[in-house]
Amino acid sequence: MSRKWVEKEGLGWVEKNIISREQYDQIVQLYAEQKHAIGMLPLLGSVLLGLGILSFIAANWQEIPQLLRLLMIVVVMVGFYAGGEQFLRKGHGKLGIALTALGLVSFGAGIILVGQMFHLVAYDLTSFTVWGLAGIVLTYMYRSRFLYLISLLIFTGAQWYSTLELHQFSYAALVIMAVGLGYFTWQRQSTLLTWCYSLSFVLQCLMLVFVKDWPLLWLFIPVMALYAAGDWIRDRSSGYAVQTVPLIAAYVFAVSMVLLWDIRSSSDLDEILAQPAYYLIALVVLFAISVLGKLRQARGSSAFEWILLAPFVYLPGGIEVLYLLALFFFSFYVLWRGYMEQWRFKINFGTVLFLCSTMVAYGKLTWDFMDKSLFFIIGGLLLLALSWVLNRRKKQVLEDTKGGKTS
Repeated sequence: MSRKWVEKEGLGWVEKNIISREQYDQIVQLYAEQKHAIGMLPLLGSVLLGLGILSFIAANWQEIPQLLRLLMIVVVMVGFYAGGEQFLRKGHGKLGIALTALGLVSFGAGIILVGQMFHLVAYDLTSFTVWGLAGIVLTYMYRSRFLYLISLLIFTGAQWYSTLELHQFSYAALVIMAVGLGYFTWQRQSTLLTWCYSLSFVLQCLMLVFVKDWPLLWLFIPVMALYAAGDWIRDRSSGYAVQTVPLIAAYVFAVSMVLLWDIRSSSDLDEILAQPAYYLIALVVLFAISVLGKLRQARGSSAFEWILLAPFVYLPGGIEVLYLLALFFFSFYVLWRGYMEQWRFKINFGTVLFLCSTMVAYGKLTWDFMDKSLFFIIGGLLLLALSWVLNRRKKQVLEDTKGGKTS
């Protein structure tokens, strides 16, 4: 809860005689005024300084003797680490973490530059994995979210590079990232870190499927394993953060099945369909684990979210219609839960999903035979009308809640 929110809402409490002006001042004083912008300056400065140092060294690298290059790498890295430790001991946390982050960047840059100096050719992600592992160690040493995000970016970027350039995927890097940063995420229970972790994990799973030329449906086994793990997290803000990205991936897949399902050859099917026996068994096992977690926390109705993973794609016909219905049912479910829980984020999210589902249905049904100008005009009017109706309903429900009425 922020100080600004307390200041704004507290004035309303004073006007309604819920609290006195003196009590309002006392409550406000309990929330220290946070200076996020100022606190971010050292972190932003460290990023710019690191980029400047790297660009300067890269521009003049060939003119520097090799021994001096090695010395520069060691001195810069140790200097940043030592400076960060000193500032942290003196109580300058942001600046200390910023310098430590520069030390981590310098370590990775040193690995790359040493490889170039001695013409070492890497055919895997071992060097990047060591770099990311160093980031994990520093993350636990300093309990820093900034170092966590840099480490996560290193692993994700390394897998991206390996996928595009080396056409390989590092299982070791994925496991080290998933376990090392996953445990830290579970300890901190931070919504931001959980969102970033979930996004990175899903992206790396997508890279794995792409590199190995596996059928696309295999993507949803590790992705929904992450979703099922979210059902066993007691803190629901972190649980929702874990599960939202897998659900978005499933929603996008359902949309693609509605709009792009026009498969004619068996080779096209092979790119999508996993072997039914193994895939469906794995999906059922994950569904059971998820439902058990939901029942354990009295959230059994949320099992309906699995409708996006229903294997309609294996049916002989009517696939587009079934996935379209699944999109609408899922959107209505999110809206219903948002209204039941009086949670503004879920209401807004459900509204967006419903509008997207409507436009998907509209595009599927009218694109081929309607004039394109008329298509966009009617589509825009439809979106505006639906948005107005849903926002009006949301406003009414939230006002009723504030007034103590039952929605």
